Amino acid sequence: MGIIIWLIVGGIVGWLASLIMKTDAQQGIILNVVVGIVGAFIGGWLIGPLLGAPSINEGISIMSVVVSLIGAVILLAIVNLFRRGRVR
Repeated sequence: MGIIIWLIVGGIVGWLASLIMKTDAQQGIILNVVVGIVGAFIGGWLIGPLLGAPSINEGISIMSVVVSLIGAVILLAIVNLFRRGRVR
């Protein structure tokens, strides 16, 4: 059941992050899910301890989704930096 939640939340978070970073037209659903899952990992590892927020593994809450979204936006900013030489 946990993997299904990761896929669903990862897809939603990845899609929202791609809308924020304006890369939605370049990504498909699979890349949105991957960005969301990796972003959740980055957010849970870096931002979660700073804010005292739980990760998606500990349960879905508003704060865990926000932490995952911040991690996904950071991931897309790093990808844009290496791909284009600047952050959009």
